[in-house]
Amino acid sequence: MANIQPFRAIRPTRDKASLVATRSYLSYNEETIKEKLNHNPYTFLHVINPDYNKNLRSEGKAKYELIKQKIKSFIKSQILFKEDSSSYYIYQKSDKNYSYTGIIAATSINDYLNNKIKIHEQTISKREKMFRDYLDITEFNAEPVLLSHTPNEKINIILKKYVDFRSEYEFTTTNKCLHKLWIVNDSKDILNITNSFKEIDTLYIADGHHRCASSALLSNDKLSEESNYFMSFLINENQLNILNFNRLIKHTNNLSVDELIDRIKVSFKVTIKNNTFAPTLKNEIGMYINNKWYSLIAKKKKYSSISSSLDPSILTDYILKPILKIKDERTDENLGFYNGNITLDDIKLKVDSKEYAVAFILKPIPFNSIKKVADNNEILPPKSTYVEPKIRSGLTIYPLK
Repeated sequence: MANIQPFRAIRPTRDKASLVATRSYLSYNEETIKEKLNHNPYTFLHVINPDYNKNLRSEGKAKYELIKQKIKSFIKSQILFKEDSSSYYIYQKSDKNYSYTGIIAATSINDYLNNKIKIHEQTISKREKMFRDYLDITEFNAEPVLLSHTPNEKINIILKKYVDFRSEYEFTTTNKCLHKLWIVNDSKDILNITNSFKEIDTLYIADGHHRCASSALLSNDKLSEESNYFMSFLINENQLNILNFNRLIKHTNNLSVDELIDRIKVSFKVTIKNNTFAPTLKNEIGMYINNKWYSLIAKKKKYSSISSSLDPSILTDYILKPILKIKDERTDENLGFYNGNITLDDIKLKVDSKEYAVAFILKPIPFNSIKKVADNNEILPPKSTYVEPKIRSGLTIYPLK
């Protein structure tokens, strides 16, 4: 029984929604952030970077205090306002290939703690603590956790009822995505949504493991009702688009190319490919090194768990750890992660330029496999999946008091 609730969001006025909304701060490089901050006084990036134009920038808790004051100034300037009543929010993101529609809600942290919300990836304690302190001081969260659920016809009916009518927000971003948001404040519709989710036994974290873990840490200390929930975007699992996360390594552990390949051949069938190569077969991994592409197919093994039989774990257990001595993928600075939106030609350039020594190309993991890992209380290596949709920060902001 999934426990979700409506909430009084802080959100942009209709005329400024397109200007406020932004991608995740981490997805921008420094130059792009500077350009947006200099030319858009309404972007939510100003809240996240309150002292960007100062020579000496604050860090840690001092910066979080500035962020708290900045969001207050956005509210005072009527860029943002707090909803009069608790509501659900239907959000839709569309591009030429995909359309995603789901519900933004407050989701119970107890469900997370009681394993009704399933995880499949490791989190890093340092990042959990950092984001917990951020939430504690700023008293808001602007980036919902992406949760998936099994299809539910009652929820589909409610979604269709709203998306057939004019939305509160509608704008297109420079990456040619159309964004729409509807406000659900009708008491009957709110009750129907709440009750429909009670029929769903389990939710799965598709993206946002650290945000969940940090919110759980905060709930141990905070006494407010709001801190017992976290903001989420709940979406039918059939809508998810799961991409791969490729691994690029800066060294070969002092092995020559021939020595590296000989070591890999112990556990893999290795075949040279004539052209740019992406794996398609079961337990197949692509590799690019020294201007050549290779297919690596794992030799038949008896795997000890579901997670250990999936490509990211096979790569970790038989190449990254034993051969390249990448002991902790969460912290090793010699390891780079590049999601499936980064082309193989771009990855090739990173190796050819000597920025990296070798690249490993993985296949996307089917969501059914991810669910099996989560249901079995197993964990995949970090960044095993890149899940879309990625929704805009700042459209709905969850206040923690």
